[in-house]
Amino acid sequence: MMGRWLASRTKQHQTGPLAAVQTPSNAGALSCRVISPANDPVPNARCTISDTVGRTLVEGGTDPFGTFVATVPAGEYRLAVSAEGYLPYRVPCTVTENSLASLGDVILQAAQPLEMPAPGDWEIDLAHSSISCTARHIGLARVHGRFNSFAGVVRITDDATQTAMHVVIDAGSIDTNMRMRDDHLRSADFLDVAQFPTIEFYSDRFVPRGGNRWDVIGELWLRGVARTVTLDMEYLGLTNGMQGEARAVCRVTTELHRDDFQVSWQTMLARGIAAVGPTIRVDIDVQVVPQS
Repeated sequence: MMGRWLASRTKQHQTGPLAAVQTPSNAGALSCRVISPANDPVPNARCTISDTVGRTLVEGGTDPFGTFVATVPAGEYRLAVSAEGYLPYRVPCTVTENSLASLGDVILQAAQPLEMPAPGDWEIDLAHSSISCTARHIGLARVHGRFNSFAGVVRITDDATQTAMHVVIDAGSIDTNMRMRDDHLRSADFLDVAQFPTIEFYSDRFVPRGGNRWDVIGELWLRGVARTVTLDMEYLGLTNGMQGEARAVCRVTTELHRDDFQVSWQTMLARGIAAVGPTIRVDIDVQVVPQS
């Protein structure tokens, strides 16, 4: 009797839909293919499987063909799918033991594009904007800082790709909440504010990446050195302020390599650990208002 039972179990695993995937006996698989309304695959779509009380079990992205597959214990779940430029998609699903629960094609619908700012000159509202930076410290920790003084203008055109931006940062306004460290950052070892009091960025072009994301490509001047950099910008939309004024909001990130701008000061700690990391992450939250 036991021999026949084992043979049956072996045969089941050899011929079942999960024969090529080793899974526990109480598990099954969930799969889908995420596509656009034009039947094109949507790669890197975010897929999240949660249980009936909302706890996330699996989270991952679709492959270049839009496919997502995950193994989970048998049970009731909800699959959520999201991708830049598309409306979120949610569907309940049931996974049974030693089976493949295929949802087939998940068709994402295009999201309504956000309203764009009116053509004209806009300026950064310093009171509601920030420029922060993060550096790796002694290999593990991070040090956070910000620039407290900056200004910028954006000339928005009918063709958004031709929009131009100029930002000027007071290099001496660096603030990491520690005076000794800030004085060192202002010295010739780092920003050298005595010779180069400002950091400036001039955009060359805005390149749409789909949805509300743009690449802002331009020239960054730091310590007298100019380099072409790409900013990852997420446009968050148009709203109105407390006085009824129009406001456009965006979030920008980029990563800079210190050596590109001759900011090469370094000291090594025990076991060859660098005191300061080679890259700086920059995070910018911006609100712009029509220039008066």
